[in-house]
Amino acid sequence: MSRPDRQRSVCPHDCPSVCALEVEVLNKSTIGRVYGAKNHSYTQGVICAKVSRYADRVHHPDRLLTPLKRVGQKRVGVAHDPADFVPVSWDEALDTIAQKFEQIRQTEGSEAIWPFHYAGTMGLVQRDGLDRFRRAYATSQQHSTYCVALSDAGFKAGTGVKRGSDTRLMSKSELIVVWGGNPVSTQVNVMHHVAHARRHNNARFVVVDPYRTKTADKADLHLMLKPGTDGALACAVMHVLFEEGYADHGYMAQHTDRAEDFRAHLATRTPEWAASITGLPVQKILEFARLYGSTRKTFLRIGYGFTRSRNGAVNMHAVSCLPAVTGAWRHEGGGALYGNSDIYKLDKALITGADIHCDARVIDQSRIGHALTGNESDLQGGPPIKALFVQNTNPAVVAPDTRRVLAGLAREDLFTVVHEQFMTETAQLADFVLPATMFLEHDDIYTASGHTHLQVGRQLIDAPGECRSNHVVLQGLARRLGLEHQGFDLSAREIIATMLSSSNLPDFDTLVESGGIDCKPDSFQEANFHNGFQTPDKRFHFAPDWTTVGSHVEGLPEFPDHWAVIDAASKTCPLRLVTAPARQFLNTSFSETASSRRMEKQPLALIHVDDIKRYALHDGEPVTLGNELGEVTLLVKQFDGVQPGTVVVESLWPNKDFIGGLGINTLVSSEPGKPAGGAVYHDTAVWVKAAV
Repeated sequence: MSRPDRQRSVCPHDCPSVCALEVEVLNKSTIGRVYGAKNHSYTQGVICAKVSRYADRVHHPDRLLTPLKRVGQKRVGVAHDPADFVPVSWDEALDTIAQKFEQIRQTEGSEAIWPFHYAGTMGLVQRDGLDRFRRAYATSQQHSTYCVALSDAGFKAGTGVKRGSDTRLMSKSELIVVWGGNPVSTQVNVMHHVAHARRHNNARFVVVDPYRTKTADKADLHLMLKPGTDGALACAVMHVLFEEGYADHGYMAQHTDRAEDFRAHLATRTPEWAASITGLPVQKILEFARLYGSTRKTFLRIGYGFTRSRNGAVNMHAVSCLPAVTGAWRHEGGGALYGNSDIYKLDKALITGADIHCDARVIDQSRIGHALTGNESDLQGGPPIKALFVQNTNPAVVAPDTRRVLAGLAREDLFTVVHEQFMTETAQLADFVLPATMFLEHDDIYTASGHTHLQVGRQLIDAPGECRSNHVVLQGLARRLGLEHQGFDLSAREIIATMLSSSNLPDFDTLVESGGIDCKPDSFQEANFHNGFQTPDKRFHFAPDWTTVGSHVEGLPEFPDHWAVIDAASKTCPLRLVTAPARQFLNTSFSETASSRRMEKQPLALIHVDDIKRYALHDGEPVTLGNELGEVTLLVKQFDGVQPGTVVVESLWPNKDFIGGLGINTLVSSEPGKPAGGAVYHDTAVWVKAAV
């Protein structure tokens, strides 16, 4: 029996790995198994289990297949009732949407319309075309802050750019440190490269994370610190590096700023000082510092999770200072990687409409609850939001401050359009729901963050039912609204081809045939900043100018430190909450597939046995977590992989899967982090009690 035809593609999901795929195409409308591409130098045939089962999503019986119009009332906290919607034609849907947008524009102004999106797909055409629509129609713009606003600011504060060491050189590393990430669950390719280094170099593996993740289980050393205290740990490690002779003074003299002032600052940031903040034993801090300092080929793989805190940018900058102190950047297999987004030199104006002048207000997406409920500071003196157009995200679950978001979405005077693959909890509150394609049903192009390849994913199968891509829907609305821009006239493939040509890159077909192009810097020396960092003085900045990465710099420390601005535990709210990602979900994607739900089982609060006893809880029974924003009820699981005083809830489960119908982001504040905004998903103090 012959093997099913395999076609090359690219994983579209919000993950740094952007895996190269081989997809079994059974016929023009059906796929089988999905595999990692073995000839891709980063993916190397390894992908996560949930994507290997992607046929479960593509052929899911609950996929949206036709446009729907609301005929029932908007209701929060009740099961979806199909009778609330009726099928309509695409023409009726788009005609009505365009007419409503125009009515709002003429009566309230175009800023009363807010197109809202994020990273449900990472393909540039299908994700970022909404930027072009916003500019062309002069609607409210979006400050995207769910994921990387804090971490980008922190890393760029020191380096001046978002790029770093080549992950493939982990094969030469002697020590690998994963700080603030759980790649076993969220970026399995990293673990493949870690395993290679351990097998061939006898490399040591260290994990810094507030709970014992599946990645921490595999580590030689796990530093299980309190959430929000990473800056203190990094400072104590660097104190030891300076005081015990591990610092590379020659490297710092050539490549960094104010090294001696920095050393003086660290004089009081001792392991004992950090132990009192992090909850880690002094000896464990010393063990890690000495291991890091005595191993030159140290690869620091920096994650996102620890930066989703009010002090997240400061923590990221502190951690990124480590290889500058030891000179680890000198060595192949050494240095650091947070992300590589800035290596791609693409002319994206056709996609984003960057050539269209627009000075409309910019609203922070993490403040959607406040914006929809009329908060004056978020509206910035402009009109209330009267229309919301959502692609690529599910703010009813993903956004902070869930109760406020749901209250805003439930407004009867808010005209909401959601373009989606499934009837999400955001879609349930829409006036029109439009069926969307998946990545194998349209063309797109993908950059990466965890590696250096530019890849294209072509359409491999027909879209089911009446599903249309994001780009095609925007074209239809633009025609009806009279918006003019070449990006609305060209097909997705034509946009990609034109962008590749204007960026002096190989054409679409060549990228398909070759599996993409490696856009890595010209040499290891360039990647590891041997020719200087991308700051004005070419030096890594221990003392950053925070105004270069954000405008809200009040109170930010001069040098790395523990910036004590977090939502600290208190008598009223004595526990600190971490809302970590679940292995079988990706944000809210895959939470609809039976296989992922079966493996994740149900939302759980992971709580230390000491806290279970202290608060008279019972393993396996319902508990309620709460704070001033609301209450969330779920089952508790006794877990010794956290410090007492820390609770972990792996999510994002839909709200409906929690007892009482409110999910974990109910408890998360929408207060923006400094200096450039950013959601503080892991910076929450809560109380706990047995559920009544």
